[in-house]
Amino acid sequence: MTMTVTTRGTLPSYLTEGRAVFPEGFVWGAATASYQIEGAARDDGRAPSVWDTFARTPGKVAFGHTGDVACDHYHRYADDVRLMRELGLRAYRFSISWPRVQPDGTGPINPRGLDFYDRLVDELAGAGITPYVTLYHWDLPQTLEDRGGWTSRETAHRLADYAEAVYARLGDRVSNWATLNEPWVQAFLGYGSGIHAPGRTDAASALRAAHHFLLGHGLATQALRAAGAQEIMLVINSSPVVTPAQSADPAAELSEADAEAVHRVDCLLNKQMLDPVLRGSYPEEVLRIVERHGGLDHIHDGDLADIHQRTDLIGINYYNPCVVRSSPGEPANPAWPGTEDILFDGVDAPKTAMDWPIVPTGLSRLLVRLSADYPEVGLMVTENGAAFEDVVTKDATGEHVHDTDRTAYLESHLRAVHAAVEAGADMRGYLVWSLLDNFEWAEGYNRRFGIVHVDYATQRRLPKDSALWYRGVIRENGLA
Repeated sequence: MTMTVTTRGTLPSYLTEGRAVFPEGFVWGAATASYQIEGAARDDGRAPSVWDTFARTPGKVAFGHTGDVACDHYHRYADDVRLMRELGLRAYRFSISWPRVQPDGTGPINPRGLDFYDRLVDELAGAGITPYVTLYHWDLPQTLEDRGGWTSRETAHRLADYAEAVYARLGDRVSNWATLNEPWVQAFLGYGSGIHAPGRTDAASALRAAHHFLLGHGLATQALRAAGAQEIMLVINSSPVVTPAQSADPAAELSEADAEAVHRVDCLLNKQMLDPVLRGSYPEEVLRIVERHGGLDHIHDGDLADIHQRTDLIGINYYNPCVVRSSPGEPANPAWPGTEDILFDGVDAPKTAMDWPIVPTGLSRLLVRLSADYPEVGLMVTENGAAFEDVVTKDATGEHVHDTDRTAYLESHLRAVHAAVEAGADMRGYLVWSLLDNFEWAEGYNRRFGIVHVDYATQRRLPKDSALWYRGVIRENGLA
């Protein structure tokens, strides 16, 4: 099958029609993250994370929102698991709150923090739902940030200690472990542009943090393997990198300057995260950029060997393509060191409430490319979803959220995953983002990604039409 990245006009027929049955054993589920849903920010010994601090910094999060209460999942987890079972979920990806389990980021474990995840895992087992545990989803203990955060090698070693402690409690019931979620985002948006926690704005710090995230993955993987972990995954945000011309015509010829821009951004976004883990080396383009922004002294002898550990799955979080073109004289983009002559552009496509273009063909292209480039590892879509302006309506049958845009979004992207399977991609599963409306980082509660509506005033859950549709997809293992 020939993949395209068409974004104008109607979608290709393979994304809109025909039956699409997924392979036997394909994993269907949903994903969340601890700071976004748990709340209970001060309960049972939990200490502040970088996101607690960041959210309390004026002007950093929309409307001054915080994750103090969020979806109150910490107290409502049993009801939420019952809802997952009613929706037919086979898998649930959630993250562990590091400051809940190890308040100082090092030293003694807080048993009350791990007790919560004990209860959650047992509840999932009782509902027949497989837990997929992410050890780190951005909520670094503030005490570690005060000692340098991810710009410090210490944090990578502390992640390995923390991984070992969590596995010791949950490893008898959890087989699927992800070390990190989207290290690129926290490195470059948290330490480069400052729009995410911890809010630093320094290119050299971002590049240093990116390396230490990968080192942390490698060290945590070694600790998990030694303890007996069966399946280990790294979750990355990944996108195909294209020019505006390619977004309209995949076969468009590129100028030498545009081709170089695509290659450089692809190295920074995708290969910087994947090559060290799966090949044991950085792309030369990345090393040149790092050397120009602070030097290479933080990359020590033996680091790449520690990073290059057997990884069973790569989790792919996909939302939209990355569109770039050469543009000499562009001002420096703080999230993208080394791209001062590259313009990050848009595409002519419908947008979500986040103003992100909807390009499902980009997901097909990405999955096929990654499976061809890294055939030694399986792939799972660990996040895919969209924010829209949801409205609760009421009729004689009750309350509803008729989120037709979200259902159409999910269907087109699932068809894109199926097309990638047919083209040979080694796809293991799909986890929708997200189960619940939640705290959407710098957007606060202003954006809703959930397939389940949350009334934040009452904490009432209401499955949207997309959730009921997704239940049918899971039941049929595919699309009609």
